[in-house]
Amino acid sequence: MIRVHAINKYFHRGSVNEVHSLRDLSIDIEQGDFVTIIGSNGAGKSTFLSCLAGTHSLDSGSIAMAETDVTRWPEHKRARFIGRVFQDPLMGTCGSGSIAQNLALAQKRGQRRGLSRGVKAADKEAFRLLLRPLGLGLEDRLQDRAGLLSGGQRQALTMVMATLVRPELLLLDEHTAALDPKTASQILELTRNIVTEHGLTTLMVTHNMHQALTLGNRLIMMHRGRIIFDVRGKEKAGLTVEDLLDKFQSQADAEVSDRMLLG
Repeated sequence: MIRVHAINKYFHRGSVNEVHSLRDLSIDIEQGDFVTIIGSNGAGKSTFLSCLAGTHSLDSGSIAMAETDVTRWPEHKRARFIGRVFQDPLMGTCGSGSIAQNLALAQKRGQRRGLSRGVKAADKEAFRLLLRPLGLGLEDRLQDRAGLLSGGQRQALTMVMATLVRPELLLLDEHTAALDPKTASQILELTRNIVTEHGLTTLMVTHNMHQALTLGNRLIMMHRGRIIFDVRGKEKAGLTVEDLLDKFQSQADAEVSDRMLLG
């Protein structure tokens, strides 16, 4: 279980530009939960993921993972337990490294990394078997630089890397937003397959309400740094996009952004 208790996060605190990004936010996330997160621009969705990952420190509150308090753990220490995929496909891989080298680095997450000469033949064969089901031909391009891949191919590689060593928590921060609709659909299907196959505890930020409804077993809606709606199971399955729009407008007393509508 992941237990988030009364966390607060400020930016530029004490200045005229102060932003109270997260406000006494609390949530318990069960093992195997696949939670989709929606909300207005500036609601604190990405900040919430960054606080979980340790990218941002908290001003108050606590975060525990598997009964261990990680509130003061730095990002590199939490990275042993967390896989993360960003909106920008360039952020999850090393563009100058080959596909095989990127996968070899991901395989060492949480371990000491010594100096070795290249990628072992046995690892390359394992990587081929791992990539073949993607249907993107990456298994035949292990020596190609990741920087030569298309955005969709690179994001698919990032998904594989983020879950190569089973993470305690997978964070997906609008990881299809920068892709064309066809490629985004392929990455979402890959996401569904990986999360389901490995039973991963997952948080996925999205502006697309259809995605939020069709993926996962739980949905939370954020506004101004708070969770204003939390639904799961059969109740979530019975919701429509119109229901979510009505809920957002009634709970948040705010305008629905064009991005949310078009999503």
